[in-house]
Amino acid sequence: MDFANFLIQLLNSVQYGLLLFMLAAGLTLIFGIMGVVNLAHGSFYMLGAYLAWWLSSLSGSLTVAIIGGAVLAIAFGLLLERLLFRHFYDRDHLDQVLLTFGLIYIFEEARSMLWGDDVHGVKIPELLAASIPLTENQSYPVYRLFMSGVCIVLALGLYLLISRTRLGMKIRAGAFNREMTEALGINIKRIHAIVFAMGVGLATIAGMVASPISSVYPNMGSQVLIMCFVVVVIGGIGSVRGALISALLVGLVDTFGKVLLPQIAGMLVYMLMAAVLLWKPEGLFKQ
Repeated sequence: MDFANFLIQLLNSVQYGLLLFMLAAGLTLIFGIMGVVNLAHGSFYMLGAYLAWWLSSLSGSLTVAIIGGAVLAIAFGLLLERLLFRHFYDRDHLDQVLLTFGLIYIFEEARSMLWGDDVHGVKIPELLAASIPLTENQSYPVYRLFMSGVCIVLALGLYLLISRTRLGMKIRAGAFNREMTEALGINIKRIHAIVFAMGVGLATIAGMVASPISSVYPNMGSQVLIMCFVVVVIGGIGSVRGALISALLVGLVDTFGKVLLPQIAGMLVYMLMAAVLLWKPEGLFKQ
């Protein structure tokens, strides 16, 4: 592998890892802070992709679609938390699994009724449709760099929100000791609603940003859900820092594995997870 190919694969792995982080961060926040096992998390990724296709078709702008889709996703997350998830915080994890598993089928049927079962493509904006030449015959798409940039900005914003703001302090307190947090007069239900909406928003934005390079098709959420759980387990359940490092590690292993070891590429990520769990059963980082 020459340097140009190595650089392309490295950039691809970072971009994929950052996209996984956006998905896994929402999943680990919802579980680590609210204690809810959300199997429907991948459906929000699918929702984002379809919103990007639908809204960009109506407006002619992917930027408008992403902004509008993010607002709709957060509002939908708040509504879903209020109507359903709020009643399952103190229930057994099996009840939560059954609820969210059922939601997967509901979302798929709703998607089919609203947008059909065809495969769709989302046009890359003209400003981001160019490529950066690396050699005479090789180049790298600007849009993939844009995706990485969006994910980095959101990751930085999430870090600052959780670690440097009053809201973040309340979120961390609620994750550590819910009863004591409520005793101090903090509205834990409002905190849970905000966290759930954040998780839905991150997954939906990930789907919207990825739609131009991954296409938009039925059941696309189920494929990323498994990888999200792998990232969360490796990084440590409830740890956003662990989700970031784990996502980048998974991105490297998956991307370079497909190039260097294609015969066993599908196993490498799971072999990595098994190795980490044998070494540290709680994951790389504790909450």
